[in-house]
Amino acid sequence: MTADATRTGTQPGTASADDPPTEDVVERDTSSSTADPAEPTSAARDGAFWAWTALGLLIVVGLAALTRYLEQNVPAWAEGTAVEDIGAAIEYPVYAILLGLLGNVAVTLLGWRDRIAAAFRTEFFIKTGLVLLGASINLAVIASAAGPAIAQAILLISGVFLFTWWLAGRFGLDDKLRALLASAVSICGVSAAIAAAGAVRARREQLAYTASLVIVFALPSIFILPWLADVFGLSDAVAGAWIGGNIDTTAAVTAAGALAGEEALQIASIVKVTQNALMGVVAVALTAYFTLRVERRPGAARPGLGELWTRFPKFVLGFIAASVIATWYLDAAGADGKATIAIVNDLRVWFLILAFVSIGLEVRVASLREAGWRPVAVFASATVFNLALALALASLLFRNFSA
Repeated sequence: MTADATRTGTQPGTASADDPPTEDVVERDTSSSTADPAEPTSAARDGAFWAWTALGLLIVVGLAALTRYLEQNVPAWAEGTAVEDIGAAIEYPVYAILLGLLGNVAVTLLGWRDRIAAAFRTEFFIKTGLVLLGASINLAVIASAAGPAIAQAILLISGVFLFTWWLAGRFGLDDKLRALLASAVSICGVSAAIAAAGAVRARREQLAYTASLVIVFALPSIFILPWLADVFGLSDAVAGAWIGGNIDTTAAVTAAGALAGEEALQIASIVKVTQNALMGVVAVALTAYFTLRVERRPGAARPGLGELWTRFPKFVLGFIAASVIATWYLDAAGADGKATIAIVNDLRVWFLILAFVSIGLEVRVASLREAGWRPVAVFASATVFNLALALALASLLFRNFSA
């Protein structure tokens, strides 16, 4: 349980009006009775501190390398077996978080966890990975399907976000967890949850919980949605728009779209990329809402633009800039530019793997257990609502669409 929860007598997953903001993008775990080892004083930064930090970095990088090895080789190992489709569908966040959790157990048993914690630079890895993610958002591609894709993205994100926010409130969830769940299920899964965590300064346990839910729900969707599209007799365009508007990770959308057909894959990719591009807009809105409403003390003066700027996660500007630069570069360089963007995308995957490994190493299982079943019920209900609304919008907006 965190220090804030101890003071207020509430659980990490329940609402608390006294949950104060911190200066971190993602709040640090304060359940330890000692000072946070990730923020040592100058006097404590002696040779032993740097030696333990170096060891921690080796562990993080080693687990990240093992994650990449599994991601690249498991599909080949599973080829021709009964689990071939599952092996091909599992993405790097699954391996990274699981290996991070296993590493967490190991370093805790060895008594190293607090000593190497300064190496778990989750915030830096997350920010850098999301800025690089912007390079994969080609604004020209979005413009090519601007009408139906943007209309669906705006309506779907707004509807699903508001429904999830309302339902999570009915279940009594903490506002920060509400923001993470609503962002993840309505926009683009883990990436949106990370951006939301920066905007509202959520606790790392809440981010880990949300990321785990995204992965658990995304994997079966890869196979279920193409099958349902066939059962419902959806056209390729409608099926693609439905898949792109539902599945919460880009790689999983690609896998499901490929199962549904080439045209479905193209539409699904455009719809998903369009939703990803709106992630920055949601981050701005969450920053303003939490600054002006959620964390504003009774009787306090209305925060000005300076406070909003202080609270705003600056890496979102890097994300937008990367999108603009990548769009310009691809237009100027033509086919040769795709190889460069591919290198940037590969680097982005490495940073996000490092972030997920660090989340696994940092998380305290007791805090996740205390959150209970309510976030799962909210996420599941929101997923069903997302399925229904996305199907209605896709059928309306893409019924006469031809690629």
